[in-house]
Amino acid sequence: MASILTKVLSGLTPPPFVNPEDYDGWEFRWKFFVFRPALLKNELLLLTGLLVYIGFIFYGKSSNESKAKKWLNAHLPILQLQFSKPEGKSGLTSDGYSDFFNFSTGRRNITSLHTIFTLRPRHDFFQWVFQTGRTLVDLQYRPRDDIQLDFKLAPGALPNDFVWAIVAKDELLSVKDGRWDLTFAKTSENAALPPTLLVMSEFADVTDNLLKPSGVFSIATVLQDPKILPHFRSLSITDQPRDRPDAPLPTEKREKHVILSLTAPSGSHVTDTVPLVAAMFQFIDSLNKINLRPETKNKLKKIREDLDKTLKEDSEKEKKEELSQAAEDKKAAKRKAEEERIAKLPAAEQRKILEKERKRTLRKSQGKTVRK
Repeated sequence: MASILTKVLSGLTPPPFVNPEDYDGWEFRWKFFVFRPALLKNELLLLTGLLVYIGFIFYGKSSNESKAKKWLNAHLPILQLQFSKPEGKSGLTSDGYSDFFNFSTGRRNITSLHTIFTLRPRHDFFQWVFQTGRTLVDLQYRPRDDIQLDFKLAPGALPNDFVWAIVAKDELLSVKDGRWDLTFAKTSENAALPPTLLVMSEFADVTDNLLKPSGVFSIATVLQDPKILPHFRSLSITDQPRDRPDAPLPTEKREKHVILSLTAPSGSHVTDTVPLVAAMFQFIDSLNKINLRPETKNKLKKIREDLDKTLKEDSEKEKKEELSQAAEDKKAAKRKAEEERIAKLPAAEQRKILEKERKRTLRKSQGKTVRK
C-alpha cells in the first residue's frame, strides 16, 4: 500500500527545475532575486487566460446589470404613475448575474406586477460560447434577453375564465413548448393585427371582445407601432397555471394573469417599449368590460369542469400507483429479510423451511386446478 502511495505522489510531483547555464533572454536582478521571464512562458499564458476569464465575468455582470437598470429607469415613470409602490424596498434585485427582478404593487385591478429580466449569461464564458455555437447548428435556437411583465390581476378584474394570447410568429414554437396553459388555445391570424403576429384563443368570441376598441383605446392599434414589433414576443391572458398542475387547484389558489413578454431593446432603443407598457394598464382596465355570449361562457365553464375532472382522475390514479408500488416495495423488503434470516440458519433448518414452502406452493397450485 505504501509503495502504491509513493508511486502516486511521485507521479503528481512536478519535475525539478533545471536552471539553464546559457540563458540569453531578459533577466531582472534585485539583490539575490533573479527573474527570467522567458522561463515562465506557460505560466504567463495561464495567468493571461485567468485574467481574461475574470475580466469576462466582471464585464458580463456589469453589462447585464446596466441593461436591466436602463430599461427599468426608462419605464419607471410609468410605474410611479400607476402604482403606489412602484419598486421594492431595495429597488432592482438580482439572483446571480443574469436574472433581475422588480416588484410593484398598489393599484386598482392589479394585485402585483413582477418585472423579470432573464438576460444572456454574459458573465459565464463557457455558457456564452455554448449558446453562440448552438445558434450555428440549430436554426430554431435563438438565445435572447427576455423581459417579462407578469401582472397578477385583482379579484373581479377579469370576470371570465379563458386563455388568450397574441404571439409573434417566430416565437410560436417556444411558446407552445414552455406554456401548458396556452395549449388550450387554437392559433389563427387576425386582420386587425400586423402580419407578423398570431392570435391564440379558445373561442373567436373572446378574440372579438379583446381586439375591439374600448373607447379610444385599442391594443391592436398599439401593436401596429413599428418601433414595438421588433421587441414584442407575446401578450397573454390566462386563468390557468403555466405548468400543468398535479391536481385541481383549490379556489383560493386560482389566479388570473396578464403576461407581457419582450426582447430587451438595446441601450439606444430602450424607450421603444414605453408606449406598450403604458398601454398595458388601459388594456387591463378594459378587461372587466368584456361581454361574452352565454354559449361561450357555458363552453368555457364545461372545458374547465372537464379539466378538473381529468386532473382529479390522474391524481387519484397516480396515488394508487404510488400505494401499489409502496406495497410491492414493502413485500420485497420483507421477502429479502426472510431470505437473509433463512440463510443464517443451519443447513438442516433451511431444508425443513424449503420443504415446507414447496408443499405450500403445491397445495396452492392443486387448489387452483380443482377450481378450474
